[in-house]
Amino acid sequence: MTMASAPDSDATYLLHEGTQYQSYQFLGSHLEERHGLRGINFAVWAPNAKQVNVSGSFNGWDGSNHKMTMSDGVWTLFIPKLEEGILYKYEIITLDDECYLKSDPYAFHTELRPGTASIVTSLEGYEWQDEEWLATKTSNQFLQQPLLIYEVHLGSWKRKEDGDFYTYLELADELVDYVLERGYTHIELMPLEEHPLDASWGYQVTSYFSVTSRFGSPKDFMVFVDRCHQKGIGVIMDWVPAHFCKDAHGLTRFDGTPLYEYADSRKGENPTWGTQIFDYGKPEVMSFLISNALFWMDVYHIDGLRVDAVYSILTLNFDREDGDRITNEFGGDENLEGIAFLQKLNAVVFSRYPNALMMAEDSSSYPGVTASVDHGGLGFNYKWNLGYTWNTLEYMKKTQEERGAAEDQLTNSLLNAWEENYILPYAHDEVVHSTKSLLGKMSGDDNWQRFANLRVLYSYMIGHPGKKLLFMGNEFGQMDDWNSESALEWNLLEFEEHQQFESFVKTMNHFYKAEKALWELDYDPSGFEAIGAEDQSDGLVMFIRKAENTDEHLVIVCNFKTEVHENYRLGVMKQGTYQEVFNSDKPEFGGSGVGNESHLIAEEFACQDRPYSITIHIPPLAAVIFKYTPSEG
Repeated sequence: MTMASAPDSDATYLLHEGTQYQSYQFLGSHLEERHGLRGINFAVWAPNAKQVNVSGSFNGWDGSNHKMTMSDGVWTLFIPKLEEGILYKYEIITLDDECYLKSDPYAFHTELRPGTASIVTSLEGYEWQDEEWLATKTSNQFLQQPLLIYEVHLGSWKRKEDGDFYTYLELADELVDYVLERGYTHIELMPLEEHPLDASWGYQVTSYFSVTSRFGSPKDFMVFVDRCHQKGIGVIMDWVPAHFCKDAHGLTRFDGTPLYEYADSRKGENPTWGTQIFDYGKPEVMSFLISNALFWMDVYHIDGLRVDAVYSILTLNFDREDGDRITNEFGGDENLEGIAFLQKLNAVVFSRYPNALMMAEDSSSYPGVTASVDHGGLGFNYKWNLGYTWNTLEYMKKTQEERGAAEDQLTNSLLNAWEENYILPYAHDEVVHSTKSLLGKMSGDDNWQRFANLRVLYSYMIGHPGKKLLFMGNEFGQMDDWNSESALEWNLLEFEEHQQFESFVKTMNHFYKAEKALWELDYDPSGFEAIGAEDQSDGLVMFIRKAENTDEHLVIVCNFKTEVHENYRLGVMKQGTYQEVFNSDKPEFGGSGVGNESHLIAEEFACQDRPYSITIHIPPLAAVIFKYTPSEG
């Protein structure tokens, strides 16, 4: 016996209005009890289908005896006596009498590839142990706190000897402790929504509500997130609302018509990635996407989302040839519906999770990405500063001779550091597809110079206003490009220079977290002061970073050339003592050992437009950081 069950009219009204932000609670498959019978209720939005049936492992994949009934565009069916764990799909019969099987857009679990069936799964019953973590978050916590992110592709961080993946449960032990020991505050996970092709790294999704089965079950993933929180580590997920893949079992032409994608192929297809673009003007798609964003926070306690490919959402002509370009109703190429979607997304997320991290991976110059929606902005609280990333890496590739005329590549980001709330990312895209690892990008005659260059670059990043992100492997000097099909080059840690570099990064991370001056005023120009900026050819980049208490400040000196500066007079603003508290040139890090006395007393000797000065030694290809202590009395 099966029973038709029309969905709640209020729920479907909000779905069609574009304001149903928990649509996963009634669409999809859910264990329920009806008239004393336990079973599964199935519901799917497919307004243009002639008929939809439930087909699965319980009926021999013949849905003819399990026909669904449609009300207001939503097809439903309650099938008693079915249990959790069955495989199913929706059998779609189109208006043209085509018949095919589609995975459930709202499935909570999906078969391991190459299987594509949805799996009836309950997400109830897990006992979370992260109350302390959730209680300590506040709406302003992350803007005025350290944020140091370790970006991870779970499938290639480590592999077992037989090549198999580590599971969520195994990673909950090994990865979480690794991140904690090295001083990171957050893990950012490359996309874990179910996807058919490993080579897409998760960026071409077929099942948005299914955490990938590659590494275990949904509740195994809950254990992973819970363990992160218990250890004081936040969890950010890459989220992909810009496009979805065309695999036949997925969202593309779901009910025989362009349902989730734009009907106009010029708007509905991404020519670069060979994917479909969501129709942001359709209310039900708005409900789907915003529900999905909230789902990861509601159900899995995810702390934030890094929203992928924001530029492609903002424009109608992302990567299009001139002859294929289209315009909006006002003659511009902005995707007005895409912009409205991003604004609504952030407004809704922050109304429910005021302490969420919403990060835009945006390569455009669109203004106000981190401005509030009320003031016409997109409403994110962070934007990746990809200009900083690309320019600094281009500079670091240059020889010593070339650097004198190119210092603006390194320092221009300091001129606009407060235009947005920036994250400074050295992410996966910078170390893949024969682009070389970060270490491989560094110029130099030998490994010593390459490691020294990378140490001073990282030190500059730590001192530069903005939060920080490093992709896995960059912390120990991965030599080759990242290969998503194998583990990182952990064997490199058998060599002293990589051990020393790992020790440097670990020390640097913990130093960063301990010093308020490096993060408390990241987004306030009063927390930064340049020194000697008029000389653009000496390879020296010097500045002050301040905490809210201006006596808590650091003087940061970065030398991007091989020249050692002995007895260099450095201008400072205050009388007192300056102590070297960080030096990337220490012998234990693989450096040459040029350093400074433990306490330097500021002299009343004007220098670099400052009333006082200290005399320091500046090591080659290195950064030194001095901490100020006021004079007694």
